[in-house]
Amino acid sequence: MLTIKGQSISAEITIGTIRLYQHIKNIIGDAVSAAPEQELARYRAAYSKCMAQLQHLYDKTLAQLSAEEADIFEMHRMLLSDSQFHQAVETSIIQDHKTAEYAVYSVGQKLWERFLAMEDPYLQARGADIQDVMNRLLFALSGKDESSLDRIAEPFILMTEDLSPSETVQMNSDKLLGFITHQGSPYSHTAILAKTMGVPALMHIDIDENWDGHLAIIDGGAQTLYIDPDDALVQQYQAKILLDKKKREELLALKNMPAITNDGRRIKLYANINTPADIVSAIENGAEGIGLFRSEFLYLNTHEYPDEELQYNIYRSAMEHMPGRHMVIRTLDLGADKKSPYLALEPEENPALGYRAIRICLNQPELFKVQLRALLRASAHGRLHIMFPMITSLQEVQRIKKILETCRMELHENGIPYGDPVVGIMIETPAAAITADELASEVDFFSIGTNDLAQYTFAMDRNNARLYSFYDPHHPALIRLIGMTAKAAHDHNIPVCICGESGADLTLTKTFLSMGIDALSVAPKSLLPLKKAIREISLTVS
Repeated sequence: MLTIKGQSISAEITIGTIRLYQHIKNIIGDAVSAAPEQELARYRAAYSKCMAQLQHLYDKTLAQLSAEEADIFEMHRMLLSDSQFHQAVETSIIQDHKTAEYAVYSVGQKLWERFLAMEDPYLQARGADIQDVMNRLLFALSGKDESSLDRIAEPFILMTEDLSPSETVQMNSDKLLGFITHQGSPYSHTAILAKTMGVPALMHIDIDENWDGHLAIIDGGAQTLYIDPDDALVQQYQAKILLDKKKREELLALKNMPAITNDGRRIKLYANINTPADIVSAIENGAEGIGLFRSEFLYLNTHEYPDEELQYNIYRSAMEHMPGRHMVIRTLDLGADKKSPYLALEPEENPALGYRAIRICLNQPELFKVQLRALLRASAHGRLHIMFPMITSLQEVQRIKKILETCRMELHENGIPYGDPVVGIMIETPAAAITADELASEVDFFSIGTNDLAQYTFAMDRNNARLYSFYDPHHPALIRLIGMTAKAAHDHNIPVCICGESGADLTLTKTFLSMGIDALSVAPKSLLPLKKAIREISLTVS
């Protein structure tokens, strides 16, 4: 049995079989081969294997769903069998003496880039299909069957070097028991997603590919990983899991009780979610509403830009699952570590400080308007709040409101019903916190994103694991900025919520309530422990 220490994102425990996930860059390997005929044979065998896989997926999807859903696999077969693609790959192998992996990757990348450069949005979207086909070939060459995380059939603990948010969101949460990574930070977007999904994760583990298929235990509270645990330890942790389940059931008694302090202060508790599917967990844990719906994950989990009708139906469905309840949908926050292939965002030296979130939306208003029209239409079905991320100035808010008004006029002129959503912004930059008194006059509510606010206040990349020991959620500068924001909100009679990870930090709960924070929005599984803590707090000075 191996015992290994790491960094945890929660105190959760899980037991399961490890499954290794390899990134494409780990599969490509060397670029040059001394045996081109052998590489050509490997490529052709992988090609045949992929064609058979796609035929099977087409037949299965046609039988279980419909021809429309199955067509994606027929399209992938057509792309894979394209004669120009074949010729380019085989030429690279035979004439340039490239490995099969490198030839597939380099030819696929060039083809993908050509699709992205096209003006037709439909053809641009086909670039994602090129990547999917290329990835399938690369995994077949590596001896693996599939390339996507969501195709693993049995419950598993995922092991990999690192995970991006777009990879994390592809995971089948019904099968994912937890994950272990070599890289990453407890304050990264991926860690936050893991919390929302309610799975334990350990980072900073020197992973070993030989662990693939072995039994493991993740103890998030002890920040420990056990590989090949003996029967006695497995039984011990099975008992702990049962005890945790019992404690959880005791907390469920608070589900329908209000979050009221000992001295009568009422706090609203909302849930942070990534998809409408997360609403089930939010309701099960007593959420009064949704304080943060991260809409960008609609963009990360699709092969093409989600159109207005698709977005409208998703937003409306989410609201219908929580009728009459508060629903805050954040407009897309892409960029930095959340990249979508069809947006073709260029690499940046400092992506967290670069072209992301509202900057993309204001620079590409036609893209922005698609989402805004969908949100306006959905607001006719309930209490929708639209929230805009990464605000730094009053001028940005005023530009947003003008674009929103244009969308209202377009819908009105076309006779399309729409509602009157509440409009708010995230306070997650020092600039926004310092000018909160000006911003408050333009919006209906504030929500403080403590993760990015801390990142920009400390000049510290939240994804850099080496900086974890320097991160201090109790830092007086961060607390003062939160306090300034709360005061500005109340001076203008608008509510203020905290929707960042600090909202679930029970060591800060009394501090936030003392500032006058009106609501906290956290991962669904953090709601009941937070409610319990609030009901035990007294804010009255004796």
